[in-house]
Amino acid sequence: MLRTFAILLLLIVIAAVTAMADEAQELRRAAIRGTLATYDGEPRNAERRVDIPRLVGELEELHCNTYDFLVWHRDTDWDDLGAFLEATKDSNLKVWVSLVPPSEAKTTKSEPFGLDYVAWATAIGHLSAEYPNLVAWSIDDFTHNLNFYTTEYLGEMMDAAHAENPKLAFAPCTYFPKVTDYLAENYSDLLDGLLFYYRHESAGANLTDPSLCEEEIAKVRQIVGPDMAIILGFYATGHSRLGQTTPEYCEQVMNCGHEHADGVHVYCHQAPGTPKYELIKRLFSLWNPGDGE
Repeated sequence: MLRTFAILLLLIVIAAVTAMADEAQELRRAAIRGTLATYDGEPRNAERRVDIPRLVGELEELHCNTYDFLVWHRDTDWDDLGAFLEATKDSNLKVWVSLVPPSEAKTTKSEPFGLDYVAWATAIGHLSAEYPNLVAWSIDDFTHNLNFYTTEYLGEMMDAAHAENPKLAFAPCTYFPKVTDYLAENYSDLLDGLLFYYRHESAGANLTDPSLCEEEIAKVRQIVGPDMAIILGFYATGHSRLGQTTPEYCEQVMNCGHEHADGVHVYCHQAPGTPKYELIKRLFSLWNPGDGE
């Protein structure tokens, strides 16, 4: 009888812990759905530090509800991130933090934690507990580096982040050829969303043809399941191999992402007065009219 009771109690505890984990994951996914973000390309001052007042003003003008802060360019970026969070803590702006993977690490490495992503996870989790508007983090070209980010190592990273803040979402950068059954079967439980960058890769990579955007989003959803948040990334700034994009192309991809994905992520933050800056402002103000005034 005691053994039966102990087993029953254990099953109840397991069910409760599982339900809490599922609820936490859904809260993390909800925090990134509806993302309207620019990324990188931030204005800098004469000392090459992030010009925070100027960046905040541009994000307001663009009607962004999110900014994705890349920690990579300079060894002062981590400190600038803290200052940016302090400047935006009382606003409606959500913040992501992006890191680079080993394949992109410069000879000087990203500071202050280099390639120790468990340390990064702990630090970002701690920062997000202090600043609740820091809702997510991402790693660029994540799916090109799965030999490094094994499920075991990624599990350590997530445990470290969630020990500091269980509400912090993780949405790494992915590309169509790398969103596979293997990824879904082995990594989905560790991910809250995918930052999926559209490049027409199901029929030859380019940055000129938006016609497969809807189809590729649907295929990604089919593979990873309907509960995964899919944030569509697109290239406003050109790609070193695939060339530049036109405003017309960008508009079509943005509309596709808004209609069929769970958010839109702009690479990169554009300079004010340029055609793509004006395009982003026009569309984001339609989709997010309450902010930016």
